[in-house]
This record gives sequence, C-alpha cells and structure tokens, in this order.
Amino acid sequence: MSYKIIVDSCGELTDEMKSSGCFETASLQIDVGGHHIVDDETFDQAEFLKIVAASPECPKSSCPSPERYMEGYRCDADHVYAVTLSAELSGSYNSAVLGKNLYHEEYGEKDIHVFNSCSASIGETLIAMKIAECEEKGMSFSEIIETVEAYIEEQHTYFVLETLDTLRKNGRLTGLKAVVATALNIKPVMGSTPEGMIQQLGQARGVKKALAKMVDEIVKNLKNSKEKILAISHCNCPERAKYVKELLVERAEFKNVVILDTAGISSMYAADGGIIVVV
Repeated sequence: MSYKIIVDSCGELTDEMKSSGCFETASLQIDVGGHHIVDDETFDQAEFLKIVAASPECPKSSCPSPERYMEGYRCDADHVYAVTLSAELSGSYNSAVLGKNLYHEEYGEKDIHVFNSCSASIGETLIAMKIAECEEKGMSFSEIIETVEAYIEEQHTYFVLETLDTLRKNGRLTGLKAVVATALNIKPVMGSTPEGMIQQLGQARGVKKALAKMVDEIVKNLKNSKEKILAISHCNCPERAKYVKELLVERAEFKNVVILDTAGISSMYAADGGIIVVV
C-alpha cells in the first residue's frame, strides 16, 4: 500500500526523509520584529536568530490551517498520516483533525490518521520514521496506528535551553513553578509529561552541568536502549549536541543516533544554544 506522512514544521526531516517522496511538511509561521517567516525550506536559522536578538518583541507562531492539512490529505496515497507537535502546546493537532473531517466531507472516505506526538521537534521526526518503518514492513493501517500510538507513549523528551523566555511569554509553561533567576546562571533541565506538557526535572548552575544532569535523567528512565534511536536536535550549537551524544553513548548502546539542526518553530522555542533530546 502507498503512504504519505505529513509532519508539521516543528518536526525536522532528515535529508533521507526529504528525498524519499513519502514525507511532506505542513509549515507553521512566525511573526517577529515586523518580519513574517514561513517555516519551510527557505528558513534561514542564522538570519532568524539575528532578527530575534534585535527585536524587543517575543516571536509568535501560528499553526497550519485545517484547509492546508485537507489539501495534504488529498493525494494518491492509500494511507495518509499527520504528525503534529503536542496538542497541549499548539493548535496544530486540532487543525489536522479538522482538516481530516473536512476531507471526509468533501471527498469521502480515506485512511487518514492524525498522531498527537505529545512532543515536538525531533520527537516528531522519530514518530514519522516509526510510521514509515511500519509501512515498509507491510503492516495494516490499524496495526500501524496501534503500534505507533504505543511508541509515542514510551517516548521521552528532554531539553536544556539558554532561556525559557519565549516558552514563558507564549504561555507554554502553564502550571510550572517560577524558574530560578537567570542572574545566578541556573539552567533548568526540562522534559515532557505523558500528556505532552512541559515539566521541570532538575536544575544546575551553567549549561554544561545542566546537560550532564539531563543525561542522568535520560539514563535513569532509559529502557531497551539497543532497540531505540537516540535523537538530538540543536539550535546553533553542534558542539553541545556532540557533547550530549558522547555522554549518552558512553553509558548506553543505541540502535542509531540522529542529530539535526532545529527548523523554524523549534529554533523559536529552543532559542540560540538550545538542546533537545528524544529517546
């Protein structure tokens, strides 16, 4: 059976995924400092970070419309999937579901499923990879949904950022206790809840110690690592990503390791120097 996987642009695609013809990006959009930026192949991370640094305003994002998703579903593929960033953090999931409903009203029945990643960034990447893996094994549509939903439940997302300002100002830290003053150079270690919300897992003085503490958290929760892909995304800090990878592969064996630059939405929230790890 033929298939198509639509990933909202908070999820980064590898070069292999881009060239396969099975993946499509549904772009979110960003407004900051008088600039309107579409998070697609034209996104320039370096230029974006300059704009953010020069702007007194906090960047704002908007999700793809239901109509955008509906058009994505309108294709020759027998099975169509959408993977969105956490429904607790964005309207992208609801938009994708509405797009599915619109498609059925307009064009009739089709096998379409929308996955709420309960994650973001490279977490979405791993889920898209898992869908493709299941399709290539010849699993049925219902088997793939069941397998991938179980995979999402087992997935853990962790991150250390230089600043939480964008997350805070855009209301993404709801219910979280006040973070320690940045003047003390205290960096919180953050992670996802099973529902896809953000929680604080710990903190340390300085980024390097926070990254090491994040690695401790990852190892503590890690199960069956040999069957898992270690995925790391970074915003303009490849050396930090390499450092985290080295710390983790010293302590656990993984099926594979993927490191990617953050695309637009992930760069907006991770900010310059942010590291995201999903396993």
